Amino acid sequence: MEDNRDWEGEVAGEGSLEEEDSPQPEVARIRRKVHGAGRDGRVRSKTIAPKRLTRDERRLSELLIYPDDVERPMTREECKSMPRPCPFVSCSHHLYLDVNPESGAIKLNFPHLEVWEMAETCSLDVADRGGITLEEVGAILNLTRERIRQVEVRGLCKIKDHTGNELGLPPER
Repeated sequence: MEDNRDWEGEVAGEGSLEEEDSPQPEVARIRRKVHGAGRDGRVRSKTIAPKRLTRDERRLSELLIYPDDVERPMTREECKSMPRPCPFVSCSHHLYLDVNPESGAIKLNFPHLEVWEMAETCSLDVADRGGITLEEVGAILNLTRERIRQVEVRGLCKIKDHTGNELGLPPER
């Protein structure tokens, strides 16, 4: 027999799921598990696997409707003029979450924060500012300085392998 209780123990349809400000049940479960920051002062990202969602959570996700009165920006120029923090978390440049296209898993980069509590929400805004330190990139992406360095080295190696030089300039003819 299936239990119809939602994430706060209430019978489904009788409470908190209708409240607009309450997070989705799986997100709320993750936030309850986040007890605090680790030794380095940051909270690790958490992944929501589609297989772990309950039947009710899947049903609720199918009922989500994109509001008709909201126009999503289609170009970078339109995006620049939008208010910050950016509300469009499904954008591939948004820093709040990442979606694995193969498995459909959702990685919450900042499970302890709401979108409006984030200092930065758009990777394009960060890139427009210019060069920043590994520590700053780590804080923005909720990763360690060492992990940022590793990603940087891997990216430079890919550029070098593809073009034949480290700067990513096209090969001379």
